[in-house]
Amino acid sequence: MSTPKIDEIGFWSEVKLEIVRDYASAYSKILSKQKSISRYLYIDAFAGAGFHVSKRSGEFVSGSPLNALNIEPRFSEYHFIDLNPARVAGLQELSDGSNDVVVHHGDCNCVLLEEIFPKCQYSDFARALCLLDPYALSVDWQVLQTAGRMKSVEIFYNFMMMDANMNVFWRSPERVSTEQRARMTAVWGDESWRDAAYKKEQKSLLDEGGFFEEKASNQRIAQAFKDRLRNVAGFRYVPDPIPMCNSSGAVVYYLFFASPNATGHDIVEQIFKKHAGRAANG
Repeated sequence: MSTPKIDEIGFWSEVKLEIVRDYASAYSKILSKQKSISRYLYIDAFAGAGFHVSKRSGEFVSGSPLNALNIEPRFSEYHFIDLNPARVAGLQELSDGSNDVVVHHGDCNCVLLEEIFPKCQYSDFARALCLLDPYALSVDWQVLQTAGRMKSVEIFYNFMMMDANMNVFWRSPERVSTEQRARMTAVWGDESWRDAAYKKEQKSLLDEGGFFEEKASNQRIAQAFKDRLRNVAGFRYVPDPIPMCNSSGAVVYYLFFASPNATGHDIVEQIFKKHAGRAANG
């Protein structure tokens, strides 16, 4: 079995790991005290090798699976997903045969919908915290919409703005390939992303019929996606996302949180405020 590749991560990713860890700890404490809840799951859809190397310090950094496994009280179940066989083997070793840990090898879009979300039904008094931390624009909208309509799943989701800007949100949208447009449609859920990403501007006051499309700001696009999480996916509470920036100040992704309950929303808003300055100075 090959050794899994250990990812080097930027400071913004270290901040994200702290945010998720802080909330997962609070989440577990709260859910463990609710006698009506039969079980609560921790789900990591892009689990990786379980740990990383910091680009800043060169030191090992615990990944989200390891952070979750170290939280007390423990979650009822842990579900780690990865496409890479070597990483799957590493995650299995990391879990050390624990009965409450399941490692899944496959595409998270399928694994979540077919295998894991059915274990999180509201009617079964089950709940889940799901981390969607893709490397690119690869989480299908159906996953987000299913989670939102279940009313039992809370999510952290990275909307990969840098990938979107590099490959889809071009200043000349007609030059974007069919494949890239289709990829964004799968992530956004429909083609309304064009309305969010571009503003129609009149060419001149004298040219009443002439318009051109101007790319919208990152903030406007993020706001539009927040509105979709609330109004289309059905999450009742979606705080403003936190932009995670690299050392050049460019937004790598927006970290969203979406929840069916106000308590989670309020806790995450405080955590986001605590880390906002550090996230903007990656």
